[in-house]
Amino acid sequence: MTIQEAIEARHSVRAYKEQPLAKEVVIELQKKIADLNGKGQLHMQLILNEPRAFKGVFAYGKFFGVNNYIVVAGQKSDDLDERVGYFGEQLVLFAQTLGLNTCWVGLSYTKIPGTYVLGDGEKIACYIAIGYGETQGVCHKIKTVEQVSNINDTTPLWFKKGVEAALLAPTAVNQQKFSFEYIGVKDGRHQVLAKKGFSMIGYTQMDVGIAKCHFEIGAGKENFEWV
Repeated sequence: MTIQEAIEARHSVRAYKEQPLAKEVVIELQKKIADLNGKGQLHMQLILNEPRAFKGVFAYGKFFGVNNYIVVAGQKSDDLDERVGYFGEQLVLFAQTLGLNTCWVGLSYTKIPGTYVLGDGEKIACYIAIGYGETQGVCHKIKTVEQVSNINDTTPLWFKKGVEAALLAPTAVNQQKFSFEYIGVKDGRHQVLAKKGFSMIGYTQMDVGIAKCHFEIGAGKENFEWV
């Protein structure tokens, strides 16, 4: 499965089989996590065979069989949530190519002492449930390209493909509070602006990071630069 195929195949999954992750899969995940932690200045940690985090009072009964998850943490900063979304989604899509299912989790988990490590000044931004899903999840209604961008007859085709990929990105309660604006060409480079919208639920900065990850894959990062 390619990353583009992973974008189309990935759906949030909340029920998992009682099946340990294959050893070779764990090795690949750990390699990817180390790589993304370095690139994103994050502290993502893979927690294996630990069922308590999604059985506590905060689990709300929405998750079943979650024995493996990723603790996504990093140094407190203004851009932490966006980096969490951008690099965390790269990990989610990579997991999809390995035959795994995932779900971003903002609140419905319990922090289990001793299962993760935090450095000075670090905080947990979210969890990501991971494993072999009971199903592959389901599609949700998404907005149109026109609703989340300034696309018109003159914008490049790659911009449209980028927005289409972004619309397949997971967002908190499927709110899709993001937008993309094609700015034009400056110094020989196309420029694109990604913006977050307002939401009472929050997580919009993280959602923008996730959407930007998808946009780059759909559009081809070589075609433009962010402004």
